[in-house]
Amino acid sequence: MMGVNGSGRQARPRREGKTVPRRFRLADKIGPRAARLVRALLVVVAILLVLPYLLAPLYRVVDPVSTLMAWRWATGARVERVWTPIERMAPALPLAVIVSEDARFCAHHGVDFAQLREVMETIDDVDDLADVRGGSTITQQIAKNLFLWQGRSFVRKALELPLALWLDLVLPKRRLMEIYLNIAEWGPNGEFGAQAAARRAFNKPARDVSLREAALLAAMLPNPARRDARAPGPALRRLAAIHEARAIASRALDACVRSAAPPSAPRRLPL
Repeated sequence: MMGVNGSGRQARPRREGKTVPRRFRLADKIGPRAARLVRALLVVVAILLVLPYLLAPLYRVVDPVSTLMAWRWATGARVERVWTPIERMAPALPLAVIVSEDARFCAHHGVDFAQLREVMETIDDVDDLADVRGGSTITQQIAKNLFLWQGRSFVRKALELPLALWLDLVLPKRRLMEIYLNIAEWGPNGEFGAQAAARRAFNKPARDVSLREAALLAAMLPNPARRDARAPGPALRRLAAIHEARAIASRALDACVRSAAPPSAPRRLPL
């Protein structure tokens, strides 16, 4: 029998547990087998989203490869990359790359929100943000090259931003630059990294390139398949000259990636 409360009303029976309405049950909509498949796919997607955040701290000591390099290896395409520590590269290389790609590399925390805001103000459709290179920092390019795909899309850009913030949090600036200089695509035939680029363009190791040569290499980066530092055209030479002049005028831009040097050994950039 149902009890009666003090007011004379019958007390409602207690529910042992809440049940999900049938209209919200995935298995009732698509069937149990399909529901299990959907759940498995969701688990895989969750793992793929979390995995980069787990791998990133390991790259303090592990030398990574880019997704494009891995894809070329998987498809049998040529890949030339010799990992080279940043201390074995000419100081002109990181400076020229910072001048060319991300002048505020040492100042921001992975995403240059001021620059991104300026870029967004110049476009009519937010989907066009994925096509604007000027809004991508070096750290964002590292996030894309290590964990994402190469095609342009707003989805990729949305995934790229928090990854860049995380990379900047868990990896020092010097290590980030070292990774970038070793995974960037730098030639038309599977050349990756500054060492392969310097060998191809100037037949010399990365530690021996001059500032002018480093500026030519940096000018290639937006389109290494079509821009060639080995046989630069007038447009590439003009762009490299601009980078070289800016590097000479702004030698403090790479302060966060320099190694500690004794005061008696002033830093020099070969011209």
